[in-house]
Amino acid sequence: MKKILITLCVLLGAMPQSKAQRVLSLDSCRQMALQGNKQLAATRLGQDLARDVKKAARTKYLPKVDALGGYSYMSKEVSILNNDQKSALSNLGTNAVSGLSTSPLGTQLATILTSLGMNPAQVMPAAAAALNQTGANVVDAFRTDTRSMWAGTIQVRQPIYMGGAIRAANRMAEIGQTVADTRIDLQTQETLYDIDKAYWLVVSLRQKQRLAESYRDLVGHLDEDVHKMIGEGVATRADGLKVDVRVNEADMKITEVENGLALSRMLLCQLCGMPLNTEFTLEDERENEGFRMKDEELGNGLASSEGAVRPELQLLENAVEISRQTEKLAMAPYLPHVGVVGGYTFSNPNVFNGFEQKVGGVWNVGVMVHVPVWNWMEGKFKVRAARTATAMARMTLDETREKIDLQVAQSRFKVTEARKKLERARKDIESAEENLRCANAGFHEGVMDATTVMQAQTAWQQAQSQKIDAEIDVKMADVALRKALGTLGIDK
Repeated sequence: MKKILITLCVLLGAMPQSKAQRVLSLDSCRQMALQGNKQLAATRLGQDLARDVKKAARTKYLPKVDALGGYSYMSKEVSILNNDQKSALSNLGTNAVSGLSTSPLGTQLATILTSLGMNPAQVMPAAAAALNQTGANVVDAFRTDTRSMWAGTIQVRQPIYMGGAIRAANRMAEIGQTVADTRIDLQTQETLYDIDKAYWLVVSLRQKQRLAESYRDLVGHLDEDVHKMIGEGVATRADGLKVDVRVNEADMKITEVENGLALSRMLLCQLCGMPLNTEFTLEDERENEGFRMKDEELGNGLASSEGAVRPELQLLENAVEISRQTEKLAMAPYLPHVGVVGGYTFSNPNVFNGFEQKVGGVWNVGVMVHVPVWNWMEGKFKVRAARTATAMARMTLDETREKIDLQVAQSRFKVTEARKKLERARKDIESAEENLRCANAGFHEGVMDATTVMQAQTAWQQAQSQKIDAEIDVKMADVALRKALGTLGIDK
């Protein structure tokens, strides 16, 4: 009765802890890893960046509007008349009267004025002053008053043909967006591959922990039997020491497996974005079910996802296409460029209306053509260099495709090898269990010694461990094959 009460107390104390633990499947671990992976988040930002670059490249087809304005103050104004012309106009009357006074025409003019009852000495200075004023007025009329000037222009530019540079830039932007999408797929597969490895590592170590505990129980029972036989005088103390050594080795093995299991759980927590001390149980490690490899799951990757394309190949193909567009960009500056230009230019003073002190302007429209004539073969060399880079990119693509084909073939062989190894491990377990049963029976009948039993136990433990490794190898070989095919993130 006391033992029953103690057992109930232990179970009740363990219930809250078991409820607090999360049960995680492989799919749930994958989802958490994809949501919390920082590299994947950075790659998604690169996707947004590529989308904005593509939109910016589209604007190259549209007209551009520019506005330019400025103010200038000069110590002197712009003058249409030179200094000699200004002096001549300002002294027009004086110069004219001086010239008349010494000429026959001036004498005749003085005679006519006298006959009309006018005094030439009074009329001539008055006429000179009037002409001087008129000349001064002409000089003032030609003043520009441009010491303080405001000027500005609004210009519209529409490219018509830029040597193919705009189309090449837009094509490169489209490829850049495709590259960003492909990088998402690549990073997703890398993340899923890491998660699968960490998940099955935890499952494997959990199974090995149970195996180590089972092996310790076997050795412990043998140790109890041997010590009883020593007490009865049918076994030697040397036999007891041998079994004690095996018990210590079994305890040490449990410690090693537990440490490895703790570290592998922390790694899985880190990949899933959980705190490192999170308590959880994996769906494939639960003791009531255990990890069992179904026969129909073996080698599914051998026939799955035929013809799939690796993200790495897509990236290299995009690199080749980008290099081809780079050739066009290199050639574009050395081809004719045609564009339409229009706008409105204004200034104060208004230069289009006699330097009037008002804002005034003029509309303009025109066609601009730029034709390179001679550049010392610069364009030829640049285009040749770009074509060489394209050829190098194609060679890299072909080499990588061959390596990936080899990797896929190797992965298929590993899947087949892992299947055969698992089948052999299952048969070895049957033999090891039968050998252990016979050794235990012989030991209890007294026809076999403890050393033989320990050898049988060791063989059983090794067979069980090899079976666990073989099951995990089949899983990981299938994951590696799907990763080699580029379909790890795609449903089977």
